[in-house]
Amino acid sequence: MIRMVLALLIALPAAAQTVSPPVALTLDRVPPVPAALRTATQPYLEFRTAAVAGWNPRTHGLLISTRFGNSPQLHEVNVAGGARTQISFEDEPVVAGSYAPRRGDVLVVSKDLGGGEFFQLFTLAAGRLTLLTDGRSRNEGATWDREGNRLAYTSTRRNGTDGDIYLIDPRNPNTDRLVAQVAGNGWQVAAFAPGGRRAVVEHTLSVEQSELFDLDVATGAMTRLTPAGQTVAWSGADYGPDGTLYVTSDLGSDFARLGRLARDGRFTPLNADNWDVESFAVADNGRFIAYVVNEAGVSRLRLLDLATGRVRNARLPDGTITGLTVAPWGQVAFTLASATSPGDAFVLDPATMAVTQWTASETGGLDPRGNRPHELVTVKSFDGTPVSGFLYRPDARRFAGKRPLIVSIHGGPEGQSRPGFLGRANYLVNDLGIALFFPNVRGSTGYGKTFVGLDNGPFKREDSVKDIGAFIDALAADPRLDATRFAEAGGSYGGYMCYASAIRFAGRFRAAQCTVAISNFVTFLENTQSYRRDLRRVEYGDERDPVQRAKLLEISPLTRIGEIKAPLFIVTGGNDPRVPPSEAAQVVSAVRKGGGEIWHMVAADEGHGYKKKANLDYQFWATVLFWQKNLLN
Repeated sequence: MIRMVLALLIALPAAAQTVSPPVALTLDRVPPVPAALRTATQPYLEFRTAAVAGWNPRTHGLLISTRFGNSPQLHEVNVAGGARTQISFEDEPVVAGSYAPRRGDVLVVSKDLGGGEFFQLFTLAAGRLTLLTDGRSRNEGATWDREGNRLAYTSTRRNGTDGDIYLIDPRNPNTDRLVAQVAGNGWQVAAFAPGGRRAVVEHTLSVEQSELFDLDVATGAMTRLTPAGQTVAWSGADYGPDGTLYVTSDLGSDFARLGRLARDGRFTPLNADNWDVESFAVADNGRFIAYVVNEAGVSRLRLLDLATGRVRNARLPDGTITGLTVAPWGQVAFTLASATSPGDAFVLDPATMAVTQWTASETGGLDPRGNRPHELVTVKSFDGTPVSGFLYRPDARRFAGKRPLIVSIHGGPEGQSRPGFLGRANYLVNDLGIALFFPNVRGSTGYGKTFVGLDNGPFKREDSVKDIGAFIDALAADPRLDATRFAEAGGSYGGYMCYASAIRFAGRFRAAQCTVAISNFVTFLENTQSYRRDLRRVEYGDERDPVQRAKLLEISPLTRIGEIKAPLFIVTGGNDPRVPPSEAAQVVSAVRKGGGEIWHMVAADEGHGYKKKANLDYQFWATVLFWQKNLLN
């Protein structure tokens, strides 16, 4: 493939030999992208997805998010296999929206500007957006009442930090009113009770701890439903038509279980899976609950008959399920992504358990059946803790001998690498012969609350970095992998892991590509947006405490940045509200001062990770050049 790219490059006229970068990108020592590379990779860049956003009560069609231009927009599909009719036409992504239940006469959507995550709510009609919120604060969590008359949302408009609860009838913006003033962030109206006079409110304190309250919609008074002070996670709260409150909780278990929550706080589990229930949806008629179990990263869809307790399993390929929603007439919609599907809309008939694929997303003309399946790799870390990840190998018939490997570390840290569609990265596996490994170090979700808490605070933080050492030791012993050609990548918290692993395992990685990465925990905590600062302190530590501050500085990659010997490629969002661009700037300055090699790319119109296709494509091409120079040659 490299020879083919070079041959194409030689054949091109001089003026057409490079690709012009998008105007929003600033490239610092990133070499020009050959037009031949664009040609070689083009099919891998033209895949699409279809993410279920909800149902249209009037047409019985699906509302989905998909991309035909530069950014994802909302579309409607009215029948299985039907055309995708675009209904939003913005420069910025519009990926979330919901129709008024039952009535279906109003569609409310969410959109930010340039990836800054200061989301605003709008009504969408006739291709035009009409602003509902103030245009300045962060507004999220739009939740309709069951009758489709009003919706609740949270907003930081009062002081820029606290996520107060508001209520509005979107048909009349003058009805907008503050319902409950709260302290801190992480508040959301999860669901309205039948009749709309009460609602259940979730307050997330950390990935391990949350609490539920009953909200009197008229007065704003909130009554606690769950005990205070417990390290228990409560989520996904929703009401049945008879007023029964269903939730997921890890109370009395290492995993989140689906169950009923009584007003006196008693929790009654309804499933016995030894894995997390990650989402559920209650049928409007109260006959069943559709729920998804995260089984070692693979989604399993089940239907629970509430009258008999019988559980039925949907037959689906291994992959990940998102966007689970039950229509008022009973059909169950969801998005499924797998190695051979980039993410499509599916509908399950609860009577027959038959699954119908509603969309068939394009894959650039490539046959997705040729994509490599995942292998589950499990090892014991330095302290005996089992950790696992997903390995994708190139086809041995095309690529003989030991293959180079990229270790790609997820963010969060409460994220989870899961088997799904590799997208652009399929080019690395299928055409360049590079193996990819996606680890789930301690602190990842999906393996129980004990596991997710093993990295909490500054004094346990580097244990997750040591997990990477256990993985690379095991992978280095694999006879089909070349331990002299290992590299790594990571984004957000995975970007911190990218830096930290390049330091701790200097000499084991030939190159590192770190995206929107934390480089100094103290400056990160001081400069991240105020609405999310307390939540991050629970996970990483409190920089205001002298002892924790000292440890945070000690483990920060910037403190030991001179120990990184591998070339670096840093990718930054100019509007990133989570990991501000200054985190990258201080790394670039320090590495250059020490004489190290570093490429840097900044997108002025992006935030915490790139969303626009033009930027994503150029980032990918530059990354391929980085791997060709530092891993393949």
